[in-house]
Amino acid sequence: MTPPLSDTERRTDGPESDRPDGLTQSAEGSLRDATVCVVGLGYVGLPLAVGFAQADYHVVGFDVDDSKVQTLQNGVDTTGDLSDEAILDGDISYTTDSAAVRDADYVLVTVPTPVEGERPNLAFIESAAETVGTHLTRGTTVILESTVYPGVTREEFAPAIEDASGLEAGEDFYLAYSPERATPGDGEHSLDSVVKVVGGQDDTVLEDVATLYESVVDAGVHRAPSIEVAEACKVIENVQRDVNIALMNELSMALEEMGIDTHDVLEAAGTKWNFHDYQPGLVGGHCIPVDPYFFAHRAKQAGADPELILTSRSVNESMPDHISDLTIKALNDGHKTLCESRILVLGLSYKPDVGDIRSSKITNVIDRLQQFDVDVVGYDPHADDDAVERSFGIDVQDSLSFAGFDGVLMATPHAEFDELDLGTMATALNDSPALVDIPGAFDADDATDQGFSYRRI
Repeated sequence: MTPPLSDTERRTDGPESDRPDGLTQSAEGSLRDATVCVVGLGYVGLPLAVGFAQADYHVVGFDVDDSKVQTLQNGVDTTGDLSDEAILDGDISYTTDSAAVRDADYVLVTVPTPVEGERPNLAFIESAAETVGTHLTRGTTVILESTVYPGVTREEFAPAIEDASGLEAGEDFYLAYSPERATPGDGEHSLDSVVKVVGGQDDTVLEDVATLYESVVDAGVHRAPSIEVAEACKVIENVQRDVNIALMNELSMALEEMGIDTHDVLEAAGTKWNFHDYQPGLVGGHCIPVDPYFFAHRAKQAGADPELILTSRSVNESMPDHISDLTIKALNDGHKTLCESRILVLGLSYKPDVGDIRSSKITNVIDRLQQFDVDVVGYDPHADDDAVERSFGIDVQDSLSFAGFDGVLMATPHAEFDELDLGTMATALNDSPALVDIPGAFDADDATDQGFSYRRI
């Protein structure tokens, strides 16, 4: 850690805080006079910035993506989760100039934390810390929201800020962690309706940051006893979900071998009050397939053996191959020649009713079908067609048509697909069509009656 500079040596190109003890909350309750700078304007950062602006804070959103910032400056939403009107609602501005950090009382960092293989990649965290530190002024509170494993905020993030700033955490600036809980495309569980978990480096910082979030989160704030507790809670939320989906996937594959329909079994089991409702399927996106590796990495460092967590990851990672095998079996049931078969994939994003195709596991299914020379075409009313063609290597339809296809793979059940009629589909498709239904969107008996070779997990 770089030794803190003396007062005469400190950077003087930005204002020093006049907050008592470096905190914005004064006896007069002038919290909303604070300036909030949000670093990273993606699916997490942008709603956060807009939320604070709508709560009457002075907000600056910073991102390194010039195209994104220009779009936001023009009042256009870049996530699909907000209205265009909300983008410039309140005292909010967007910039690619990292010097915006200088004037902030609170800096909220919301950058991606991916994995490479099975190892956490903290490059974005480190870069953001350096950017923040370069312009940081005394008295600022820095809050990390990115998903990390326990220990990253204190052991990686804070030292990187210290090295870049010459300031010391706890003395010259203040440190907190509050995990993002955003769910893209889920209007019901937005920033203000989900309890915010907050951890601070000490009780004073904790209370200040909790008060900050309470002013924008109607659902309230949970004060975690430490930063590490707040870090751990986020990753285990998604570890739990990943493990439970893996259990359903393993059960579904076993039940299939027994000739028993998984959905029928889950419907029956769900009549008991304490049976948990999880469904088998692909596990994609930026959180659930990633966070278990974060927790497992730290668990191994601590000497623990996260066997169940990693086994569950392996089960879920095997599902694209299983689904492509089901598709091939369905085509074979209809006496189709694979190299002459055409499959239409419905829904290409990683979850329903969003257009985000990044980290979608559908691409793995498509890749394997193409290895068998199956001609795959996609349709997704939410995804950008050009992005799909570049990322997936398939043609996409501008408007939905079943004509000329030998089968349909229902992948992501967007609301637009709710009204699809199996009879109409069967009439438009080639004879003896295949229908592979990942989410179980169609009635199995109806599909069989309409002449489909029907498979579902």
